Amino acid sequence: MITFIGEFPCKLDDKGRVLLPSTFIRQMAGSMQEKFVLKKDLFEKCLVLYPMDEWERQSQLLLKHTNSYKREHNTFLRGFFKGTAEVTLDSNNRLLIPRRLLDEIGANREIVMAGQLGKIEIWTSEDYEKVEGGDEHFAQLAEKIMGNLSGESIKQSNNPGE
Repeated sequence: MITFIGEFPCKLDDKGRVLLPSTFIRQMAGSMQEKFVLKKDLFEKCLVLYPMDEWERQSQLLLKHTNSYKREHNTFLRGFFKGTAEVTLDSNNRLLIPRRLLDEIGANREIVMAGQLGKIEIWTSEDYEKVEGGDEHFAQLAEKIMGNLSGESIKQSNNPGE
């Protein structure tokens, strides 16, 4: 899994194309990919861009943990895949973001691409500035989520191959 590091202000052109930041391209160097899947985030008003390898990994997780013969699971899967789009880097390292997805988040010209574990979030600049938190809120959240891990759990999560 690629860890995308950094946040970058980007500009959309009139057609909805955006240049993928060169830092993200360098971070994918070992597994450079040209195809991605783009979808609306489940929780936030942003888009999520998955390299195809990561999208396949996510799909395998869904396959493993859902049963399409259960109505509730089927409804979840439909919602998860609703509105997804496959996008491809062009020869100038630009992605064409479908207008319907840009409209979902209210994007015009100014966006922010923010790295995550295995994905890149795409926000309007205005919404990215408003992301919940602040230092104290984040510190409390970190303590709540990570504070109960044992030293061994943290070591394993930092060294997954060991």
